[in-house]
Amino acid sequence: MAVAIPYRRDMSFEYGRLELIAPGLRRIVARNPSAFTFHGTGTYVVGEGRVAVIDPGPRSQEHIDALLDGLAGETVSHILITHTHTDHSPGAALLKAATGAPTYGFGPHGSGVGDAVEEGGDRDFVPDHVMLDGDVTAGPGWTIEAVHTPGHTSNHLCFGWREAKVLFTGDHVMGWSTSVIAPPDGDMADYLASLRKLLARDDAVYWPTHGPAITDPKAHVTAFLDHRAEREAQIVAELLKGPAAIMDMVPVIYAAVDARLYPAAARSTLAQLLHMHETGRVAADRPPGLDAVWRLA
Repeated sequence: MAVAIPYRRDMSFEYGRLELIAPGLRRIVARNPSAFTFHGTGTYVVGEGRVAVIDPGPRSQEHIDALLDGLAGETVSHILITHTHTDHSPGAALLKAATGAPTYGFGPHGSGVGDAVEEGGDRDFVPDHVMLDGDVTAGPGWTIEAVHTPGHTSNHLCFGWREAKVLFTGDHVMGWSTSVIAPPDGDMADYLASLRKLLARDDAVYWPTHGPAITDPKAHVTAFLDHRAEREAQIVAELLKGPAAIMDMVPVIYAAVDARLYPAAARSTLAQLLHMHETGRVAADRPPGLDAVWRLA
């Protein structure tokens, strides 16, 4: 029986409006809906008066202007970036220019080439302040801890708001969809380890950058781990039939998915196969990649 992921897709919002969604927490959604962003990028504002902004989103002056209108009379002291995809970090330059607030993140964009099937890599972003796993920054009424969660990208951070037991999960864990893992910057072994890392935490709620809150975090993360194990079992089942290329397997494994998403599904399948290759369970007829023919080892 297929793993039942408890997807959460109901979401109430209005484009261009900074809205209170929980005590001390506001969100404004950018008008950049797509197959990878759901309704668009949710930019979060933590605190009141002197605030932190998480993931200012795409390079959209309309979105940043609406955010600033909602923050009239307040001071942006921190701009926090979960990772450097173009739906998350380019807006930081516009927000910094308007407010003078410094940026915080794990580092520049990595070596990923999955840019053709997702929102693309922001190769211009370099944080003013590097935050590594466990680093902390704070403001009035909020203390935020960086949680390094590589997998979707190598520089992916989640941000834990300690006082509220909230985790801002970026694209690592979302309620509306699973994450695309696109090698080489996306790494399946890292992604699985980062999911397990969250199970050791006591966060009460997750707020992803796309979609609504996840209110039963551990059940959701466990379902994601089970889902990836199921995908691996599906790959094994296909290879038991004989050697196969990724694009031969994808329409079978992802039969329930819109065919327009097959390129992204192929990248995630490659990530799974690379993980299996590194652990000696599969082999390829050439250097491992999208064009290889794979077999069980």
